[in-house]
Amino acid sequence: MSQYKGWIIYNGSLKENKFLDFAKWVQEAASRHQIQTTLIKNDELVITIEDGNSSIKGPYEGEHPDFVVFADKDIRLAKQLETLGIPLFNSAQSIENCDDKTLMYQVLADHQLPIPKTILSPMRFFPVEDADASYYREIANELGYPFVMKEAFGSFGQQVYLIDTFETFFTKVKQLGTTPFVIQQLIEASYGKDIRLNVVGNQVVASMLRQSTTDFRANVSAGATMEPYQPTAEEVELAVRCSKVMGTDFAGVDLLFGEDGERYVCEVNSNAHIRNIYDCTGINVADWMIEYILGKLKGAS
Repeated sequence: MSQYKGWIIYNGSLKENKFLDFAKWVQEAASRHQIQTTLIKNDELVITIEDGNSSIKGPYEGEHPDFVVFADKDIRLAKQLETLGIPLFNSAQSIENCDDKTLMYQVLADHQLPIPKTILSPMRFFPVEDADASYYREIANELGYPFVMKEAFGSFGQQVYLIDTFETFFTKVKQLGTTPFVIQQLIEASYGKDIRLNVVGNQVVASMLRQSTTDFRANVSAGATMEPYQPTAEEVELAVRCSKVMGTDFAGVDLLFGEDGERYVCEVNSNAHIRNIYDCTGINVADWMIEYILGKLKGAS
């Protein structure tokens, strides 16, 4: 049995099995590498601030794992664990960068990575009213129809919308209230298809082509099909660079097809689920993740 012991943290409030499923896949991979891990819900670790100090209370109080695979988006908990000196994979900052699409596109743009033309919504304390229509009409005209609208926080394409008229756009803006969002150029050549590349460290370890005949989104959870894909050297380089600038140790990078062989970065996912790509390619990304973590721990010792 390995000398290392780890925690795998997932969100305790989410009811969909895919979140626990991801955690179990990582745990099984750790077991194959003789590493003992414990599955822990985020709400089993209570951040407590007392007498000028912060600590973790709850059933695991006083325990100090060698590492944590943080399969959640509870940024405050992640930062608290890092404060206690526990290595996190991925780091709190990288998860925050990826989870908030407004931050994600800003970080990608800061490093001159190719993204579709994007406009960030202004911060609001009160919902939009009819008197605000002229502003939203102006930014919509800046992109032209149709375009894509994405809530800042969301997964599996469920908070992503195709907008083809101002009436549709403004109705959605009013529905969202104070929820931040971005609007983005629609890459016509990639309508209904994209590439998912799973990056671990400096490598793309698995990739697949996703395609939908019924939706502009290529999410498998929304009905898209998938097939193994052999990425070009340029696609590999782009995906690895995206992961690096976002600060992730491992990530799912989604690329869009532009004209004349161009590629655009659609999203970088810090907690990319890995069952679909295993079903598609036979590659278990969790094994690569655990081997990467082992290498990091041994290098630090």
